[in-house]
Amino acid sequence: MVTNIVPHLWFDKEAKEAAKYYTSIFQNSQITNVTTISGTPSGTVDIVSFKLGDVNFSAISAGPLFKINPSISFFVYCGSDTEIERLYNSLSDGGTVMMPLDKYPWSNKYAWIQDKYGVSWQLDIDSRNSNQKIVPAILFTNDKAAKVKDAIDFYCSVFPNSNILMESPWDKSSGMPEGSILFAQFKLNGYILNAMSGGTVKHEFDFNEALSFMVYCKDQKEIDYYWEKLTEGGVEQPCGWVKDKFGVSWQIVPEEMITMMKTKDKKQLDRLTQAMLKMGKLDLKELKKAYNNE
Repeated sequence: MVTNIVPHLWFDKEAKEAAKYYTSIFQNSQITNVTTISGTPSGTVDIVSFKLGDVNFSAISAGPLFKINPSISFFVYCGSDTEIERLYNSLSDGGTVMMPLDKYPWSNKYAWIQDKYGVSWQLDIDSRNSNQKIVPAILFTNDKAAKVKDAIDFYCSVFPNSNILMESPWDKSSGMPEGSILFAQFKLNGYILNAMSGGTVKHEFDFNEALSFMVYCKDQKEIDYYWEKLTEGGVEQPCGWVKDKFGVSWQIVPEEMITMMKTKDKKQLDRLTQAMLKMGKLDLKELKKAYNNE
């Protein structure tokens, strides 16, 4: 699918291994690129691009700075008993079953699994009238549990071609503020995401940089736009990263840089890497100058 939003997974050393694992499990999947860069604060780093069905992913092996947790997970809309059972057996192997495969009030067949790499998957028997069978789910917990509506309204205001597909409020007996949202589904520039509330239950995890969203930008104007919008009330970080006001991490990245990083010329790649490491918001003009040794 064509979108400028790509989920990004941060691993210690396992990015290539995990990508091979996922592409072996999900149908019509492939690793599309592997780039190894050196001279970073994490040492030598592998960056892996892969597709699971029609959904693009990126992963990096960059040391044990962050640990993936269930605050961002992935719904898989399986569409058949055969598929959900196959994925349940595969993804639970070596992992942790958080909710076993069973019937629940919201689904005739559903499971929540944390796989052996720590990535969470929510398997649902339902199918989707869309090519996007894998949908990221953002879980707002603790002091953010009542902010689902605020968050999705904010994201829809930032990205073009965006709209809320459905909202399901908490029941009045839940102890949550009246009108607060339990579950929602929305589109950002055509890319479907889910948002969930953790309710009144205390959770021992929150958003971190281990699972972020890359935003591919066609030019510096787009980079400036998303940087300004997503840092509103949030935090600017190095190398094109930002943390928004809800704590979700984003990477604002020029499309041209993704292309440049596929070069087989190590000197070009090293110059590009060193230029990027000195930046907060990425400067496409300066990145191209470094790449071309100008």
